[in-house]
Amino acid sequence: MTRQALLFISLLFIGSVHGQISYTIPEEMTKGSLVGNIAHDLGLQPKRLSSGKARIYSRDNDEFIELNRERGVLLVKERIDREALCRRTTPCALHFQIILENPMEFYSVTVQITDINDNAPTFEKSEMKFKISESATLGAIFVLKRAVDLDVGTNDLQRYELKPTDNFALKLQNKADGNKIVEMVLQKPLDREKEEQISLVLTAVDGGEPQMSGTMLIVITVLDANDNAPVFTQPMYKATVTENSPKGTVVSTVKASDADQGSNGKIKYSITNTLDDVLKVFEVNEDNGQVTLSGNMDFEESRNYEINLLASDDGGLTASCKLIIDVMDVNDNKPEINIMSKSNVISEDAKLNTVVTMINIEDRDSGENGNVKCFINENIPFTLKASSDNFYSLVTDSDLDRERSSEYNITVSCSDEGVPSLSSSVTLTLQISDVNDNAPVFERSSYEAYIVENNTPGLSIFTVKARDADWNQNARVSYILEDSSVNGVPVSSYVSVSADSGVIHAVRSFDYEQIKDFHFRVRAQDGGSPPLSSNVSVKIVIQDQNDNPPQVLYPVQTGGSLVAEMVPRSADVGYLVTKVVAVDVDSGQNAWLSYKLQKATDRALFEVGSQNGEIRSIRQVSDKDAVKQRLTVIVEDNGQPSRSATVIVNVVVADSFPEVLSEFTDFPHDKEYNDNLTFYLVLALAVVSFLFITSLVVIISVKIYRWRQSRILYHSSLPVIPYYPPRYSDTLGTGTLPHVYNYEVCRTTDSRKSDFKFGRAASQNVLIMDPSSTGTMQRIQSDKSILDEPDSPLEVRFSA
Repeated sequence: MTRQALLFISLLFIGSVHGQISYTIPEEMTKGSLVGNIAHDLGLQPKRLSSGKARIYSRDNDEFIELNRERGVLLVKERIDREALCRRTTPCALHFQIILENPMEFYSVTVQITDINDNAPTFEKSEMKFKISESATLGAIFVLKRAVDLDVGTNDLQRYELKPTDNFALKLQNKADGNKIVEMVLQKPLDREKEEQISLVLTAVDGGEPQMSGTMLIVITVLDANDNAPVFTQPMYKATVTENSPKGTVVSTVKASDADQGSNGKIKYSITNTLDDVLKVFEVNEDNGQVTLSGNMDFEESRNYEINLLASDDGGLTASCKLIIDVMDVNDNKPEINIMSKSNVISEDAKLNTVVTMINIEDRDSGENGNVKCFINENIPFTLKASSDNFYSLVTDSDLDRERSSEYNITVSCSDEGVPSLSSSVTLTLQISDVNDNAPVFERSSYEAYIVENNTPGLSIFTVKARDADWNQNARVSYILEDSSVNGVPVSSYVSVSADSGVIHAVRSFDYEQIKDFHFRVRAQDGGSPPLSSNVSVKIVIQDQNDNPPQVLYPVQTGGSLVAEMVPRSADVGYLVTKVVAVDVDSGQNAWLSYKLQKATDRALFEVGSQNGEIRSIRQVSDKDAVKQRLTVIVEDNGQPSRSATVIVNVVVADSFPEVLSEFTDFPHDKEYNDNLTFYLVLALAVVSFLFITSLVVIISVKIYRWRQSRILYHSSLPVIPYYPPRYSDTLGTGTLPHVYNYEVCRTTDSRKSDFKFGRAASQNVLIMDPSSTGTMQRIQSDKSILDEPDSPLEVRFSA
């Protein structure tokens, strides 16, 4: 078996066609026979066919040839009968394309089918009968049915043989289309009396190797004389008809005449075409020779017809003519849009001129009716490029952005140039796949949130929100607290952020007095690969809560010492006695302080400034006013609810310092001091009682011991020597402590009980004293130095 492969590589830079290849194979090859090594002939590696999902695209002929990707060869898929495939058309070829993907490309392949001598010449009928008058003149012609050989070329019908040749000879006439008219010519007069019926054998022989032939029996009945044969008015008729004409349309009329009279002059018309489709499309009226349409006529199937007409009389004489019918095309076929290969999904980062779809356009009409132009809808990032004749590639012509449009419905419309124009369209749906090209974007450029101090740990403060324009995993946002510190402490010990929701929680309870605000950054990161992120600044502002009462700075409240402010009796109205100084560590209105006089020995004598805490006299001091004045001042903030503190201010109305001393012991202590004093007195009483009982037991024991000793001495002769303890005198002395003991006591201002101090604070007339002290007090330092140095110790000398 001979196979010829002819490779035509044409460097085409339009679209995706890379070349064209042609093979030649004989028909009737067995299934699985090798057509050609397509991978080798195209210069491709076999693995490229597999990776590119190579396949055959053909509109009509894909059942005959198959592609073996692994071997890279073309094989015969089904037995090919050239006669069934192409009839008498030469050359006979299969046209298809090899389609590859990733990237998309295709190659045109032509497989030419050569003929083998597999068909013998055949006649439509195995027997043909003639009735010929014995008076038929020599040279009379009788048209015979011609044989048909489906093969072509040298395998086609080559010659005819007629046997025996006693009365008739065979005559062949060549037609313009290459076919032959087979005629039987009378070369010897017939004699009915000698031979009433003659049998001849017509043999048709082809030129193949080996030769094949077919036969037809010709039976001639010799009639009495009919010596004039029919004659057509012209040997060839021509007509034109448009396709899709309705049945019954008169195409043409042929006319023949016969000089005979009677039945010998009556002509009947018939069509002698045998194996073609003429008899399915046309019919002739046997009486008047009118040729009409009996079937459908399609220009795309046959552009012209040749009808062989026969006129015969009743005497058996015949004549023949030919009718040529040209079919006119009408625009009755829409362009056919065939999708050769397409991608349903394309990445948004696809490069320019990326092939998305390959399309084949076919219009079966001819001329302008078959000229097709294609276009797509506007305002989309795609364009339609012509690759070659009737092949188009849909490619990208600008950048894609899935966030702008995630899907495109691309309508490919094709219209021909016929009148009226016919068109067809197909809509391609193309999904744009996402790439991670968008970082998350926060809804705000910065966030500021407020939280009241003393919050519960774990409290949700607020939520940061970021959106990612990408899709699916690329748009999944996670929130991360960036590492930073607040006053040297990691910010993670202050707040936390939920990775999924962006909710910011307080990790600890905040104290406004320790921290008023702090900053940190939250990063939003998507789930792409690689991930993209952005961050935002967050400020947390701690709001104050009224959780601190006012603190009194002055006057200082000590445990045992009393602070007294001295007011001269000559003080005028509005005299500034002292000023209560207090602070509140809260802020805002929680720190706005007001002062009120809660209790006073004489409310008509002093008042407190509600805003500044100044204690001033509201009338002239008189001699009737008590020397000791006790004022209870309450300091209250403006919070909700408000908090307060109380301070006791002792005021001494006197003109001189000695006048004050006599009143010191009379100052009452505050409740807390009295409570402490009671506790200590009870404790001291218990201790003293215990010591007294113990001493009593010891004394009794000593007395008994001495009595017993004295009894022993009394009975002895030893002299009695009186015993005097050291530094003690007898009972006749002046006392148990004849010596003078001097005690010098130095005390500081931070002593607890039973101490006193002279100092100066807001006023120089401040006297600090200890009312529990007794005895004669002598100043060691001058009054002026004591008042100038409030922290200096006060030295007092007592004499026992």
